[in-house]
Amino acid sequence: MPMILSTPRLSEPSFLSYARVGIVSTQRKKTAIFCSSHRLKDNGASLQSGCVLHRKENLSRRFLLFVLVSSGLSPTLPSSGKTKSKNPYDEKRLLEQNKRRQKENNAPEDFPNFIREGFEVKVVTSEDYRKSDSGLIYRDYEVGKGDCPKAGQQVTFHYIGYNESGRRIDSTYLQGAPARIRMGTNAVVPGFEEGIRAMRPGGKRRIIIPPELGPPVGPSTFFSSKQFEVFDIELLSIQNCQRRTIAFYSDVVCN
Repeated sequence: MPMILSTPRLSEPSFLSYARVGIVSTQRKKTAIFCSSHRLKDNGASLQSGCVLHRKENLSRRFLLFVLVSSGLSPTLPSSGKTKSKNPYDEKRLLEQNKRRQKENNAPEDFPNFIREGFEVKVVTSEDYRKSDSGLIYRDYEVGKGDCPKAGQQVTFHYIGYNESGRRIDSTYLQGAPARIRMGTNAVVPGFEEGIRAMRPGGKRRIIIPPELGPPVGPSTFFSSKQFEVFDIELLSIQNCQRRTIAFYSDVVCN
């Protein structure tokens, strides 16, 4: 008669419980196969031993696969996926697309081009542009005269801001009044302050700010994605500042 195994109680809701179920189920199959193979005894001992050995090997493989899957250590199959390579045709197409958008937005002359593919961006400029160690890209149209601004001094300047498509996003010329900030007070993004720090009064410069030197990105900010920003800056003047204290009131006065 075939042998019957009783099913054990499953009282442990853990990995050990699943392992025990696999072991008991495997033992049941081994016993059933072994008992049924005795029926072939009359036909020859070699057939009996070959059947038992073959079925035991299959059960061992199944048990090993069951343990690997239940423990999260499933075997990794070789992958035949191909790595996407950059196509020069795609870069040319994206460049022409960016130029067309800049033309529609009336971007200024010699405006940089941006080849964006996902999160990767390639900046295309003329040879007149320079790049600093921090990644800031700039071009001087007029150098100006005098000293560069220092930390604590106030600078007065005009600017026009653009996005990668050449669309104007802000302008002090349209507002009718220049902007003023004190250097070294984190009043503007790091890339903007770095660009204006090396200017002289009367100078005109275009700066291209990479995302790592730009504003923070997120739902609570004005910017929803990391993009390059372009600013045309005209530095008008530099003023010295000093702190003034009257009774309990204190402020900074710039001449």
